[in-house]
Amino acid sequence: MAALLAPRYQLHTPDLPGYGATPGCVPYTLEGVAAAVAQAAPPRCHVVGWSLGGQLALAWARRAPRQVDRLVLIAATPSFVQRADWPHAVTQELLLGFSAELGTDRDGTLKRFAALQAQGDDNARDVARKLRAAFTAGGAAGAAALEGGLRILLETDLRAGLSSIRQLVLVLQGDHDSLVPLAAGVHLNRRLPSARVTVLPGTAHAPFLSKPREMAAALHEFFDE
Repeated sequence: MAALLAPRYQLHTPDLPGYGATPGCVPYTLEGVAAAVAQAAPPRCHVVGWSLGGQLALAWARRAPRQVDRLVLIAATPSFVQRADWPHAVTQELLLGFSAELGTDRDGTLKRFAALQAQGDDNARDVARKLRAAFTAGGAAGAAALEGGLRILLETDLRAGLSSIRQLVLVLQGDHDSLVPLAAGVHLNRRLPSARVTVLPGTAHAPFLSKPREMAAALHEFFDE
């Protein structure tokens, strides 16, 4: 994606706290991670967030409206786990299972998580392979960051604050996403005051790996209008 976007934009792709050479933050919370990323970013910028990064982007946009210009949410949701009034998510037990397995079989757990993210995609095998490769790249996460990230996924529910996010928002959603159902993207589109949704057919939780050119085209249209 960076290669497709770089000719037209100045890109900043920092490692999240606890990934690569970036030190972690204590406590490892949604607001703490968002504050750390915001501090390292330009004073005015567009923000693109994927999955957990989408929740970070929402928290960042709410806390720093003068810094965040436009917002792109890829496979994002206000709540990753099901709640009494929120069925558009995975079960809490699924994420708790991943959390428990991390300590005993990190590699196997990450492979299973990659398979879940790719499930349903027209290019599932290739997407899963690319995700597995990313887990072992130079920016791979430390144990504390992985555990902290899962805890954020379990605890975060941003639905109540969506109406306070006033930036223009593009919601990009795969129609075969097993982790973040399409209904979650529809909810964001309805509750965010200035949002639109674009559905990428045949993609799952990592549409930028499955259809990078279609994704880049959607970003170009949104940022350049």
